[in-house]
Amino acid sequence: MQSIAKIVSLITLGLVALPCLLYFAGAIGIDAVKWTALAGTIGWFLSTPVWMSRKLSIDADEVEI
Repeated sequence: MQSIAKIVSLITLGLVALPCLLYFAGAIGIDAVKWTALAGTIGWFLSTPVWMSRKLSIDADEVEI
């Protein structure tokens, strides 16, 4: 599961960066950049926590309020 999430995360990160470069080169319009970057941002924020999350060592029994 984590390897799939890493691949999806890398692809969506490319969806954020690549349209900006294509716009700079004059290959695509600004509306395409906005929608592609938005989709890439949403995908990156959904997929990256899956493989970057970590277990916390503190249990609820150990926390004193």
